[in-house]
Amino acid sequence: MSDAILAVYSPAQVVLERGEGVRVWDDKGKEYLDFIGGIAVTSLGHHHPHLVNALKEQADKIWHLSNMFRIPGQERLAERYCAECFADKAFFTNSGSEAIELSLKLARRWQWANGAPERIGFISFHGSFHGRTMGAINVGAQEKYREGFGPRMEGFRSLEWGDHDALKEEITKPDVAAVMIEPVQGEGGVREVPHQCLQGLRKLCDENGVLLIYDEVQCGAGRTGKLFHHQWIEGAEPDIMAAAKGIGGGFPLGMALCTDKVASAMAKGTHGSTYGGNPMAMAVGNAVLDVMLADGFFEGVQRVAGDLTQALESLKGRYPELVEDITGAGMLRGIKMSQDPMPLRAKLMERGLLIGTAGNNVLRLAPPLVATSKEIRQAVDIIDKQFFDIISRPGD
Repeated sequence: MSDAILAVYSPAQVVLERGEGVRVWDDKGKEYLDFIGGIAVTSLGHHHPHLVNALKEQADKIWHLSNMFRIPGQERLAERYCAECFADKAFFTNSGSEAIELSLKLARRWQWANGAPERIGFISFHGSFHGRTMGAINVGAQEKYREGFGPRMEGFRSLEWGDHDALKEEITKPDVAAVMIEPVQGEGGVREVPHQCLQGLRKLCDENGVLLIYDEVQCGAGRTGKLFHHQWIEGAEPDIMAAAKGIGGGFPLGMALCTDKVASAMAKGTHGSTYGGNPMAMAVGNAVLDVMLADGFFEGVQRVAGDLTQALESLKGRYPELVEDITGAGMLRGIKMSQDPMPLRAKLMERGLLIGTAGNNVLRLAPPLVATSKEIRQAVDIIDKQFFDIISRPGD
């Protein structure tokens, strides 16, 4: 890695230079199955023709305007998302962290506008990850990301995952503005929040004048078989939601969605973005939605996700000494290991399978939503072979 790059990454030495669908090739011609997808970003796979054509067509027209001018693609994408979910308003960003930052601002501004300026606090949950900006690392509940960046900002606190009694007590405190939660944690171990817990959280927020914010940056964009994961759950809609990653299919794009109630607190000049909602991103974002909203797309994702679940559960059954649990939902799954998964990830890459890791000794899988059942079997077969080698040759 070049010395000119800030030394905050430790990338693999392999250089990937092209991709097609679920497969990528390195500069030596070796082929890999990509089952991490840029960390749940390349939702429609590599080099998707509809996305490529949309980007090329827009590149021949205009690249950038800023929000000093109307951007028709932005208006269309906002209207389409609002028609498909709980939201009445959308604001486009360049990343998930920016969408989280706006979500925090929306919550505080709404409390301020409704006569409660003291409500500046946010509740999050252990294991959560909400991004790398200052607001995001403070609302996130992993201390390693805050180390060296000063004390935690006023108002931010985190509770143990699943500690309902602590939540019921904390949410009644007079400074709480909102609760932020990932319906399926990514970095925290690919853990799905039980549906009844999100329903109960919605009720608690309503009872205490607290807003509910979902971080669906990783688990949204069709990842679990619906446009957004919370749509599986009746009576659990948020007031605000951050999304990114898969909504751009590989092009930088994020957004914050909210209800009219929340949006009413914002006025001209209270937020902005130079690049957010730019014509190039909007062209790709609309193209992604074209594909996802096509007849049968989500049904196909659900079917293949079922095959993935079955295949992973079979691994758990065959290798109980290695696999403690299968976590997550849909096409965002985790294999909780009894050992450090990092060396295993490297071994799988040598065999031609790219996957990630997450907290709690978890191997993380986030394949493109266009993966076929055959490709699922191929990927799990590679994992199976590696697990078998570990059991049969424990000293290797």
